[in-house]
Amino acid sequence: MNKGKLFQSTVVAALAGFIFGFDMVVISGADLPLQKLWGYHEINNPTGLSTIQHGLFIMSMALWGTVIGSVFAGAPTEKYGRKKVLIWLGIMFIASAIGSALAQDPYTFSFFRLIGGIAIGVSSVAAPTYISEISNKNNRGKLVGMYQFNIVFGILIAYLSNYFLAGFDGSNDWRWMLAVLLIPSVIYTIMTLGLPESPRWLLSVKKDEDAARKNLQSIGVEDIDETITEINTSNEQEKLQGGVELFKIQHRKIIAIAFFVAFFNQASGINFLLYYAPRILEEAGFPKDNSLLSSISLGMMNLIFTFVGLWLIDRIGRKTLLIIGSFGYIISLSMVAYGFVAHGSPAFMLSFLLLFIASHAIGQGAVIWVLISEIFPTPIRAKGQAFGASVHWVFAAVITLITPVFLDKDHGIFKENPWPIFAFFAVMMAIQLVWIIAKVPETKGVSLEDLQKKLVQ
Repeated sequence: MNKGKLFQSTVVAALAGFIFGFDMVVISGADLPLQKLWGYHEINNPTGLSTIQHGLFIMSMALWGTVIGSVFAGAPTEKYGRKKVLIWLGIMFIASAIGSALAQDPYTFSFFRLIGGIAIGVSSVAAPTYISEISNKNNRGKLVGMYQFNIVFGILIAYLSNYFLAGFDGSNDWRWMLAVLLIPSVIYTIMTLGLPESPRWLLSVKKDEDAARKNLQSIGVEDIDETITEINTSNEQEKLQGGVELFKIQHRKIIAIAFFVAFFNQASGINFLLYYAPRILEEAGFPKDNSLLSSISLGMMNLIFTFVGLWLIDRIGRKTLLIIGSFGYIISLSMVAYGFVAHGSPAFMLSFLLLFIASHAIGQGAVIWVLISEIFPTPIRAKGQAFGASVHWVFAAVITLITPVFLDKDHGIFKENPWPIFAFFAVMMAIQLVWIIAKVPETKGVSLEDLQKKLVQ
């Protein structure tokens, strides 16, 4: 049984998650320097970007790219295969890293950030879909979860990179912060060339049983004939139900699950914190020089509890982790809001921000990409993953875009005290808890084909 090939293929595909996480957070180190460089200043730069333009062109442009990428990723992933799409993502990552690091104006910068964002959006569809299809019911949770692990590992490395590069080259520090992404992008692109194509895609779309059989053998499937029969039977049943299109009445349950798990992921405020961590920590009372260093502790906590989540996901299940995470969200967000009202100490604020990160890592962070990748039938899995990912990225982009309107020191709505933002997120997490208990099914230990029978009605 070739478990090594299965693990190797999973690691390579999940490396897209590392680039996703690094790219998502590296901009936090460039936030204030770029606002100083290209932002509006009455004397030095009277034609610079306004606060809302800074949020759009600098901070959230990559996220709008992820929206575009995730919305349109389903079709090429279904037509050309998971492997080819993963290879092209690497090329786009490389172009984005070089272009954004060398940009001389905010519009060129935003263009290359957009390119990188599109690649991330596509990767959030193609990589979990690919990993889900090469895994089995007993290891699917932790293998797809490796994509999430790589996301948080990339986040931690981005925080560390930003911290160590601060002061490296003066006003050009931000360029080096962004240029570092070139290293994993090149490694990822080279390694994707050796990936086997998804056997489920080969059977469902290409109708190439010989190639599927060969790839099933290469990833260590023991009963290949039984697996092929199950996949083919499942595909035929889906077609007989008229379900080769995503938005069919029998898919209403899985569409609702994908929508709400993605919506609540962002309604927790996770991207709000990750993108603006240094700024939020300054508001919480940390000296400016220590805000980047304190951000590292958030990344470390994220990594540790992602490990915990991945260890538990195939043991206690997806639903249980979501419930645990929801309670942690509610407590931590409520206490952060209280801390801002009561002017709590920096240590008090950081402790509950760390609890927030831990709650996300063990709950939504560990579950979202696993759950979305496994609930859709194989013929529409990439389209379903694209739908869930696009919902996630739309709300992530909106929140990141409007955050400067609330946090800006000069013109922000909550410039005096941001406690209402955290109170709002706490209320949303209470609603999430009710939804999880009432509507989310448990999917651990169930094959993709059996899940189709259970969820498609």
